[in-house]
Amino acid sequence: MSEKTYLHWPFFEDQHRSLEIALDKWACEHMSTLTADEHNDLDGTCRKLVRALGEAGFAGYAVPASGGGNLEKLDVRSLCIIRETLARHNALADFAFAMQGLGSGPISLFGDSWQQNHYLPTVAAGEQISAFALSEPNAGSDVAAMACTAHRDGDDYVLNGTKTWISNAGIADFYTVFARTDETGGARGISCFIVEANTPGFEVTERIDLVAPHPLGTLQFTDCRIPAKQLVGLEGKGFGIAMATLDVFRSTVAAAALGMARRALDETLDYTDAREIFGGKLGDLQLVQAKIGEMALGVDSSALLVYRAAWTKDCAAERVTREAAMAKYHATETAQEVIDAAVQLHGGKGVTKGYIVESLYRDIRALRIYEGASEVQTTIIARQTVLNHGA
Repeated sequence: MSEKTYLHWPFFEDQHRSLEIALDKWACEHMSTLTADEHNDLDGTCRKLVRALGEAGFAGYAVPASGGGNLEKLDVRSLCIIRETLARHNALADFAFAMQGLGSGPISLFGDSWQQNHYLPTVAAGEQISAFALSEPNAGSDVAAMACTAHRDGDDYVLNGTKTWISNAGIADFYTVFARTDETGGARGISCFIVEANTPGFEVTERIDLVAPHPLGTLQFTDCRIPAKQLVGLEGKGFGIAMATLDVFRSTVAAAALGMARRALDETLDYTDAREIFGGKLGDLQLVQAKIGEMALGVDSSALLVYRAAWTKDCAAERVTREAAMAKYHATETAQEVIDAAVQLHGGKGVTKGYIVESLYRDIRALRIYEGASEVQTTIIARQTVLNHGA
């Protein structure tokens, strides 16, 4: 049983506490069945998870009420609680939920009424899967280096180029795609589009295998023609759309890392309490207790940063670039340390396939890279700190 006193912190309202209780109960009852075949049927498991989250009402937190969601606007505290709870139970379930929010995020934040009414209700119901297509072979952390293009041709836009490291590639029903509409380069001139999976000229050319199960791949656009009504927001404003979307969801990556760290600590506490060694319990050894203390400190400090960022976004500020970067950096790096300690304390079982800490060790690694690598986060934190100092 995870320690949950953090839910009584002043960051939360009763609706958030009720959400955690309901989701944790649902996950305990359904997760093992939903994910039983995740290693043999990754795509099928993701589809089942999305559908189940929609039917249970939890995917409704991934979109605003204007698109059939549960709340008037995206509530970052709710998103973080959901991701933390799901990640504590199963990393793939967390991924399935997260991509429903991130993939449709540009539409939730900047889409017009037709776009919101057409796409978002299917996301909330778990009937369609969304994806967020920003990264390219030479434009990951450096979004301004984007080479994928889109040009206006009458009532359409025509896309050409490549996207890679795209989550849900091959299983998504639609993609929010960022492409350059101005050849002058830099962050200016990038626009955001909705591309449906069955559009001629669009194809998934590669699936990429990772150390942990995750549907990931490369997208190719070859004279891919889409109606102009599928432009999200204004032409040339795509960079701001992408950054605003990440500003909402970056804190939730930290929350997922927090959930994995909590699970690693829980597993360690159970194991060290049961494991007999040198005539006593493993948990009685001072060196082990010291490590557990460090793990607990890491979990709580991450939680404070995660929910500070979430509360600030919900209640105090339009942008939380600095707070979200701090949360993402600290929580992902700390979770890696906590999980590594859990593996070490489990001994040989820690690296044995089938044990939860072994899967956590594989699951956590990507979180330090996607949605802004740790090194990028430190740069963001530094720049924002200098900027705030001069304000």
